[in-house]
Amino acid sequence: MDKNRKHISIVKYLPIIHAPYIPEMDFYMAIRSGDIRKVKRLCREPFHEKKGLGVLSDNNLQNMKYHFCISAALIARVCIEGGLPLSVSYGMSDYYIKAADASRDIMEISELHDEMAVAYASRMRKLYKEQIFSRPVTECIEYILEHLDTRIKMEDLSKYTGLTSSYLSRLFKKETRQTVTDYILDRKLETSCNMLVYSTYPVNRIADTLAFPSAGYYCRVFKERYNMTPSQYRKQGPSTFRMR
Repeated sequence: MDKNRKHISIVKYLPIIHAPYIPEMDFYMAIRSGDIRKVKRLCREPFHEKKGLGVLSDNNLQNMKYHFCISAALIARVCIEGGLPLSVSYGMSDYYIKAADASRDIMEISELHDEMAVAYASRMRKLYKEQIFSRPVTECIEYILEHLDTRIKMEDLSKYTGLTSSYLSRLFKKETRQTVTDYILDRKLETSCNMLVYSTYPVNRIADTLAFPSAGYYCRVFKERYNMTPSQYRKQGPSTFRMR
């Protein structure tokens, strides 16, 4: 069986996940955005103690292994959609799933899950910084990825890096070929795409969660970038997505 088919077959069973949906999505979006600090914070609640996990097996150890596989499949998928090469993402999930399968202790599986989550978040952060060489721009990207749920202002980035806003703006544009504003917007829109597909958040809640000025503004810029409304994207799914 090829890797695509193998992982898709796991995703078919996603309706059996009973953990609270919104906290789960917060976790997956933090991984996808490369927010290592937030992922570590969310991992303070041990995986095996997570509320609402469904019973997939009468054997407690096997039950945790099944949930580990489901989580690995979801993490791999959202990271692929975030730009992580398919071979890298599936290679990582294969490694961790095999390690979980060999585990003989629930706590070991729980710790392995946290290790996997941080490893994926680290890969995603590296992906976003791959072509960036200067310290100030790297720091900007790190700040942006960790504050997608806030209104990020140029003054905040200037203060964080210790550079003037005008100089930092020119440097950022030179190295990323995007303005700071466009880069922030792209990261927020990408995150919103995953929220549309994998959460039940209404559109206005997504706009509020990602600190867009208004739901109307969010819908307008979404359509400008993706040539469809957020609701249309949610209905048609990511496979139909084409950037304008």
